[in-house]
Amino acid sequence: MADYPLVTDYMATKLVTFTPDTDIRVAINTILKRQISGAPVLNEKRELVGMLSEVDCLKILVKGPYDEAPAEFGTVGNFMSTTVHTISADQTILYAAYEFVNSGYKRLPVVKDGKLIGQISRSDVLRAIQKMGPDIKMVPDSWKGRVPTIPNHKRGRHTENS
Repeated sequence: MADYPLVTDYMATKLVTFTPDTDIRVAINTILKRQISGAPVLNEKRELVGMLSEVDCLKILVKGPYDEAPAEFGTVGNFMSTTVHTISADQTILYAAYEFVNSGYKRLPVVKDGKLIGQISRSDVLRAIQKMGPDIKMVPDSWKGRVPTIPNHKRGRHTENS
């Protein structure tokens, strides 16, 4: 199996973050302005305490009719997800891809020794795949000197037989 790059090779390190006491309207403005789909939420000690996503922000609209009351604004802490799925800094891009495929998350906070050091997204993994590129061999090494040819009855006008 090939050696895959680490998530730290492709993760973002200059992150937009929120605190639990950030006004949710400020957070929504930031999400829209920065064109991001969410961000980590850190407490006063800069510890990861949650994630705020676009879906979390949609709760503002959905919560009002459900409670048969007008939707109220509040803080990020009122809407963020507190169950945070993270990925360790020593994990590979392959592991991150597996997590994205099986979890449905768009981004994962990257932690080292319990501290947030970055964030990896689906797009970051796609950039890694693009950079890795396939090592395509049209003819396996074991076929050298005996490359199969296409039989005459399977040749078409666009088929070359080398």
